Amino acid sequence: MTPSTTVRSPLRLYGRSGELTILETLLTRLSAGRGGTLVLTGAPGLGRTALLRHALDTHAPGTGGPDTGPGAPVLLHATAAPAERLLPYSGLHTLLCSAPGPLPPPVAGIPRPDTAPTALLDLLTTLGALHPLLVCVDDAHAWDAGSRAALVFAIRRLTPARGVAVLLTAAEQHAGEGDFTALPSLRLGPLDRSASRTLLDRLTGGRADPGVREELLREAAGNPRLLTALTARLTEDQLAGRGGLPQPLSGGESLLDAYAAHIDGLPEDTRLLLLFAAAAEEHEPEGTGADAAVLLRAGQLAGVDPGLLSPAETLGAIRIGAGRVHFTQPLLRRALLRRTPLARRRAVHRLLATVLDGPHRTLPRLLQRACAATGHDPALAEALARAAGPPRPHADRAAALTRAAALSADEALRGERFAAAAEHAWLAGDPGRARALLTRVRSVPAPGRAHYVRGLIALRDGPAADAGEALLTAAELLAPHDEGRAVGALLGAAEAAWLTGDVPGYLHAMNRIGGRVGAPGRSLAPALDDFRAGMCAVLDGRTDDGLALLRGCLDAGDRTGDPAVLLRSGIAALVLGEVDAACRAGARALAAVRAHGPEALLPQSLEHLAYGELRAGRHARARVHAYEGLRAADRLGQRNAAAALHAVLAMAASVEGDGAACTEHAASAAADAGPHGLGQAATLATWAVARADLAAGRHTRAAARLAPLVLTGPRRGHFAALMLAVPCFVEAAVLAGRGEEARAVVDEFTAWTAWTADPQAPAQLARCHALLAPAGEAAGRYEEALAHHARSSGDFERARTELLYGQWLRRQRRTREARDPLRDALVAFERCGARVWAERAAGELRAAGESVAGSGPVDLLTAQQRRVARCVAEGATNREVAVRLSVSPRTVDHHLRNVFAALGVRSRTELARLLDRDEENAANP
Repeated sequence: MTPSTTVRSPLRLYGRSGELTILETLLTRLSAGRGGTLVLTGAPGLGRTALLRHALDTHAPGTGGPDTGPGAPVLLHATAAPAERLLPYSGLHTLLCSAPGPLPPPVAGIPRPDTAPTALLDLLTTLGALHPLLVCVDDAHAWDAGSRAALVFAIRRLTPARGVAVLLTAAEQHAGEGDFTALPSLRLGPLDRSASRTLLDRLTGGRADPGVREELLREAAGNPRLLTALTARLTEDQLAGRGGLPQPLSGGESLLDAYAAHIDGLPEDTRLLLLFAAAAEEHEPEGTGADAAVLLRAGQLAGVDPGLLSPAETLGAIRIGAGRVHFTQPLLRRALLRRTPLARRRAVHRLLATVLDGPHRTLPRLLQRACAATGHDPALAEALARAAGPPRPHADRAAALTRAAALSADEALRGERFAAAAEHAWLAGDPGRARALLTRVRSVPAPGRAHYVRGLIALRDGPAADAGEALLTAAELLAPHDEGRAVGALLGAAEAAWLTGDVPGYLHAMNRIGGRVGAPGRSLAPALDDFRAGMCAVLDGRTDDGLALLRGCLDAGDRTGDPAVLLRSGIAALVLGEVDAACRAGARALAAVRAHGPEALLPQSLEHLAYGELRAGRHARARVHAYEGLRAADRLGQRNAAAALHAVLAMAASVEGDGAACTEHAASAAADAGPHGLGQAATLATWAVARADLAAGRHTRAAARLAPLVLTGPRRGHFAALMLAVPCFVEAAVLAGRGEEARAVVDEFTAWTAWTADPQAPAQLARCHALLAPAGEAAGRYEEALAHHARSSGDFERARTELLYGQWLRRQRRTREARDPLRDALVAFERCGARVWAERAAGELRAAGESVAGSGPVDLLTAQQRRVARCVAEGATNREVAVRLSVSPRTVDHHLRNVFAALGVRSRTELARLLDRDEENAANP
C-alpha cells in the first residue's frame, strides 16, 4: 500500500471535554497551592498519554523552550533517554517520569532518592515546599512492583495542602489489581460517534467517501489511535472510494497486539475458549455476545472444561450473563482473531459449525462454514443466499448475503449480493454498514439494486434532489426484472420531490408508476394505486377526484399492519385534512415498526406521528414523539428526518412560548434543510420563528418572515405547508399595518378551506375575515369563527381567536364585553401550556379592568406598557419600538414614563434587569 500523503494528524483532543474539565480542576487547585491525585485508566489507544501531554502542554507552555536562568522556576523532565534539560514554567515544578526509566537526577541540591517509599515521599514533599509541584507518570503500571509500591505509598501520604498534584496513567487491566485501586481514577471510554467523525474528518480533510468513512469508523470502534493508524494506510483512491478497501483493513497491528497481550497470562485452555467465543460472534448481531450453550458444546468437543472461562471473567476480559458471553472490549475480540493463525482460526470455525446443529441453526452453521472456507465456494454461497430469506431479521440477512457475496466467483453475482446485503443492512438501521457494503460492488455496470440503496440512503441523509435522481435511475435498471423495487424506487423519487417542494417532479415520478401499471401483466395494489392517482389529481387541480381516491386510502389503512401502507394512509389523511385519522395511522405505523421493523422506518414513523399531533393541536404529545424521533434519527444517521423533527419541535416551542428553544430548533432544521433542499422543513422552521415573534408582540418582524412564504414569488414556501401559515401572516400583517398584503392571500386560503377537511380551517378563515373587516362587521366575523371552533377540538387556535376578539372589543371601548373572551383565552392558553400567549391574554384582561393573579411587579403594567417595556429591555430605541408596535415615538415615550413610574426604575438597564428577574420567577415558581 502507498500511504496517502494527505492524511493529517489531529491537532487537538476530540470528545474529551469532560475529562479535560476534570484535569483543569486538578491543575487549578494546584495553582492555588492545593494538591490532589488522578489516575487516568483505559484500554490501549484511547488517549491516556495524549491527555497527560495535553495537561503538560496547556500548563507548561515552556516545554521545548530555552534553558532557565539562575534561580528560575524549573520543569524537570526525566525519561528513559539519558538527556535531560530544565525548562521555565511560571512558578510550577513538573516532574515527568516515563516508564520504564530512572528516577530523576538531583535537583537544586536535593539528593536523589533510592526506591524506599519514605525517600520518594521526602523528595516530593521537599519539592512541593519550594513551588507547587505537578508529578506526571505515564504508564505507571509498567514500573516494577517495588517502584509502584513506593509511588502509591508516597501519594497516599501527601496531604492536599502540600502543593503536590500527581497525574498518573495506567492500563485499565492493571488499575484494579491492587496498586492504584485506592487512588481516585478516571476511566477513558471509546470516543462517541460524533467525536470519531470529527477526528476522521480532520485526518482526511473531510474527503473520505461516505462508505469508506463508515467502514473506518466501524473498524476503529471509537479508538482514536486505531482510527489514525487505519486511515494512514489508505491511498487517496481508497479514501475517495475509487479503489477497493483491503479486507481486513490494515493498520494498528501493534495496538491490537497490546489488546491481545491482556490475556497472555491466562491458561491455554482459557485462551482457546476465548477464541471459540470470538469466532462464535461471527454469526451474532454486533454487541449481543456469544451463546454460552454453543461454547459449552464446543469446549466439550475440544476436551476443554467450559468452567475455565472464569479466569477470563476475573481478569475483566469478558462478562457472562443471561446465557451470553461478551467481550468487555470489542477490540480484544478482533485482536484475538487477528493474531490467531489462519489455519487454526478456520479449524475453530469448522468445529463451531459442527456443534450448531438443528434446523433453527441453519444460518449460523452456514456462516461458520463460510468463515472456514479457503476460497470461492458457489454452492455454499447459494445455500447462504437461500437461507437469507424472510422471516429472518434484516441484520441476519445482511450478514448472510455479505458472506455469500464474498464466496461468489461470478463478479456480477457478487455485486448483486453485496447490493442486497446493503439493502438489508439499511433496513436493519445500519446505514454505515450499507454504505460500506456498497463500496464492494465492483460490477460494471453496477446493479440497479445498488443505485436503489444509494438513493434510499440519500433520501434520509443527503440532498433530496440527488436521492431523486438516483432512484429514478434505479427504477430504469430494475424495471425489466424487479418490478416491486422499481415501483419502490419511483415512490422514493416522488418522496424526494415532495421534500424539496418540486410538484412537477412529484407528478413525473408518480405518473411513471401509472405508466408501468398499464403495461401487460403489471398492476399495483388497489390502495397504492388509489394513493398514486389521488395525489396526482390533487396536485393537478382535480381536487374532487383526488379527494375521493385518497379517502379509499384511509379505508385501506384501517385494514393493514404494513407500516409503509399506514404511512401513506397518514399522508392521505393530512392532505384531506383528517388530522385525527392521520394521528391514528401514525400511531399504528409506529407500533408496527417497533414490533416487526424495519428499524430504518422508525424516525419516519415518529416524524409522521409528531407532525399529525402538531396539526391536531396536541403540542405536548408532538414534542415527546419528536424528541424520540430525533434520538432515533441520530442513531440511524438520518439527518433529513432530524431536520423535519427539529422543525416540529420549533413549532411546538412557538406555541409553548419557549423562544430560545424555538430559535435553536429552527436553526438546527435549517442547518440541513438548506444544503439538502428540504423545502417543507425549511418552511415549518421559518413559520415557527414567525409565530414566536407574533406571541411576543413583534408583529412587524413576524409579517416580514412570513410574507415571502405565503405571497406569490420565487421564495414561496412549500406547497404542503404554506396555506397552514396564512392565518398567522394575516394576523401579523394586519397588526403591522400591511393589511393589503393580507387581503391578497385570503382568497387563496378561502379556496383551500372549501375542499380541506381540516377542522381548524373554517374558524381560521372567519378569523382572517374578522381581522380585515370594517368595524361594523368584525364582531359578527369573530362570532362566526368561535362558532366554528365550538365544533372542533384545539384549545390553542380557539384561544387565539378569543384573544384577538377580546383585543378588538377592548379597543372599541366595549371593555365589559371584552372580558369574557379574554378570560376564556387565558384559561385555554394555560391549559395547553402556551405561556407567552397566556401572558398576552392576562395583560389584555388587566387592561380590560379585571384583576389577574400575577407573580411579579410587571403584572402592574397594561398590555401595551408591557410590550413597550419588553422592547426597550431588548435594547430597542424609542423610534424602533414605535415602528415595531405601529405607534408614534411620542406614544412610546408616554408609555415608557408610565412604566418607569409604575415599576420604580430610573433607567433602561434597571428595567431590563427587573424584567429578567420577573421571567426567571415565572419560569421557577
